[in-house]
Amino acid sequence: MARIAFESVGKTYSDGYQAVRDFNAEIRDGEFAVLVGPSGCGKSTTLRMVAGLEDITAGRLIIGGRVANDLSPRDRNIAMVFQSYALYPHLTVAENIGFGLKVRGTSSADIRAKVNAAAEILELKEYLSRKPSQLSGGQRQRVAMGRAIVREPQAFLMDEPLSNLDARLRVQMRAEIARIQKMTGVTTIYVTHDQVEAMTMGDRVIAMNHGIIQQDGPPRTLYDSPANIFVATFIGSPAMNLIEGRLNATASSLEFVAGPWRLPLPKSLVERKPSLSRLGSRKVVAGIRPENMKIAESPAALPGMIAGTVSFVADQGSTILVHLDIDTPAPRLDFDGIGLPAETQDVLKSEISQLRMSLDGFARVSTGQKLCIIPDLSRLHLFDQASGLAIDP
Repeated sequence: MARIAFESVGKTYSDGYQAVRDFNAEIRDGEFAVLVGPSGCGKSTTLRMVAGLEDITAGRLIIGGRVANDLSPRDRNIAMVFQSYALYPHLTVAENIGFGLKVRGTSSADIRAKVNAAAEILELKEYLSRKPSQLSGGQRQRVAMGRAIVREPQAFLMDEPLSNLDARLRVQMRAEIARIQKMTGVTTIYVTHDQVEAMTMGDRVIAMNHGIIQQDGPPRTLYDSPANIFVATFIGSPAMNLIEGRLNATASSLEFVAGPWRLPLPKSLVERKPSLSRLGSRKVVAGIRPENMKIAESPAALPGMIAGTVSFVADQGSTILVHLDIDTPAPRLDFDGIGLPAETQDVLKSEISQLRMSLDGFARVSTGQKLCIIPDLSRLHLFDQASGLAIDP
C-alpha cells in the first residue's frame, strides 16, 4: 500500500492548454478515492500523471514517500485497469493473470501460487483453464483485475473500467470492485464520469471540472453539503432543481422569494446557515433535490408551496419522475472555473423554470395536470448568485 499525495500538481500541454490546475489532494494508505466529473474535466489526465504516462508540468507527486515526478512507469509499482480488458485471446485465464509475472522472470511455482490466490479473491478458480472468449464481460474484467492483483502493487489505478459493461453488470461489478479493494487493502484511484459509481464505491470523492478540484470529501458530504452549483447539480440523479430569487427578511423570519412564490425558511435551516440572516435582500439561487418535494393535498397554493403544470411523466417502476413547469424565469448562470453539467445547462436554456420531482411509484400524475408542491425547506440549498458558491455549506 502507498500514500499518494498531490502538491499543486498541474498539466499544461505544449499548445498552452491547461488540463489540470493546482491539484492538491492526499490519498491515504488503503483508501478508495474516486475522481469524478464530465468528459474533459482532467480526471483521466490526473490518473495518467500518477501512472507516469503523462509528464507533470507543475507541482510534486509523491507515491509511498518518494517524489515520483521523474520516475518511469515501471519504477512506480502501480497497476492500471483500463476500459478495455486487453486480454490475450490465445491464453487461458490463468496464463493471462500470470503473464506479467512470467515476463518478470518469476518462478512457475510462485506464479501458480499468486494466480490461485488472486483467483480465490476474484471467484475465478473454476474458470482458470478457459479462454477469454468463453467468459462474460464481468468475468473478463475480473481477469484484468487479477492481472493487476498478482503484481502486488502499491496502488491500483482504474480508468472507467466498467464503461464497456451493460447496466446490470455495471451494478454487479461496482460491488465486486469495492469488495476486492477492501479485501486487498490496496490504495486505489478510480476514474469515472458516472456520479452513481462515485457515490456508491468511493471512501471519498474528488469532483473535478475545468481541470480544477471542485470539492473533495466523503460521498455523503458532496451530496448533503455541495460546495457550489456544479457539485450540487452533478452529484445526484435526477439533478438538483435550481430556482433564482432573493432573500427577504421579515419582522420575524427570513424567506426566499421567486416570482409569485414566497418560501419561509425554517428556523433549523437559518441556524445551520447563520450568514443567511446577514445577507439582507441579496440575490441567491435556491436548490432543492427532486426527492425532497411532495404533492400538497390542497389544490390551493399557500405560503411554502409552489404551483405548476406537469409537462412530462416518466414511470420508472418504484419511482415516478415528474417535470413541473413553474411561473418563474429560469436562472441564467455561468460560473468561470466552476461550469455547469450538460443536463443543468439544457434545463436552464428554457424560458420557464422546471422542477423535477421523484415521487413514490404509486403516485398518479398525468401530463397537463395542475399541482401544488410542498418542498422540504429544511433541505433547501442556497448559493450565491454571482459566484455559484454555497452559502454556509
